[in-house]
Amino acid sequence: MKGEENHDDGGAARLAGEVAAALRAQGLRLAVAESCSGGWIAKVCTDPAGASDWFCAGLVTYSNDAKRDVLGVAPQTLARHGAVSEAVVKEMTAGVLARIHAADVALAVSGVAGPGGGGPGKPVGCVWIAWQRRGRGAVARRFDFAGGRDAVRRAAVAEALRGVLRHAAA
Repeated sequence: MKGEENHDDGGAARLAGEVAAALRAQGLRLAVAESCSGGWIAKVCTDPAGASDWFCAGLVTYSNDAKRDVLGVAPQTLARHGAVSEAVVKEMTAGVLARIHAADVALAVSGVAGPGGGGPGKPVGCVWIAWQRRGRGAVARRFDFAGGRDAVRRAAVAEALRGVLRHAAA
């Protein structure tokens, strides 16, 4: 899916506010595992005062070693599918929920933000995002965003937050 909107910081802040309201209304707390977004999701979620009511952790697991050591992503999964894959982001959300006991909802992002690093089947702009609510299976989706590094990361942040509203806070 191509990123079709202008994903500016104001839009991310608005989406984070919607996520906050939805999670607060249900008494749920979010934790995130980020790779290509580099902590941007955690930043927009924690910008407003009072975020600790609904946001409990943000982990930047940029390298494969961090995905393995911090989140428990299986080395076999990384070797077989690569870091930018459905299997890896699903293991990332499971790892968040296994390690962050206060979290009810997890999201994970891994992608190729560019300008280099893309390859066959995983071009620059390819981003996998997964969402999981404790006690349920993870839902993952691939996005293929257009633009440079900043545009890809910005779009990933916005879609990750939209997905919390669609998949995890519903």
